[in-house]
Amino acid sequence: MVPLKLSVKSDYATRAVLALSRRHSLGETTRSEEIATECGIPPNYLTQILIELKSQGIVKSTRGKQGGYSLARPPGQITLADVLRSVYGPLLDTPAFTDPQCPAELKSAWRGLQGAIEAAANRVNFQQLVESGSERDRMFYI
Repeated sequence: MVPLKLSVKSDYATRAVLALSRRHSLGETTRSEEIATECGIPPNYLTQILIELKSQGIVKSTRGKQGGYSLARPPGQITLADVLRSVYGPLLDTPAFTDPQCPAELKSAWRGLQGAIEAAANRVNFQQLVESGSERDRMFYI
């Protein structure tokens, strides 16, 4: 059985937004090369992803010597669904939605699954992710 898979692109996009979310409170921009190194993303591929994220209003760029990327809005206002949709489009799409041969009850089941995935991805925002990482970093082990 083949599991439902997300693309490497979606993984890289979420890593980049998380990295920018961690820096958001500093109010500074971050060079794409720094994000690429920190997140283990090929620099040229990251640039393409950042352009897509910028076109969707998730990140913004600043030109010049002190230029780079930052979030376009606070991390608490950016959900996992926002980032995935910006690089993917719909989070679940199936040919069944437009196939007149597909039974209505099956279409309904697909729509239910689509709604559940959307709802779950909308419940996770990047501020929560930053905070959960910070809590783990503060933990110490005996």
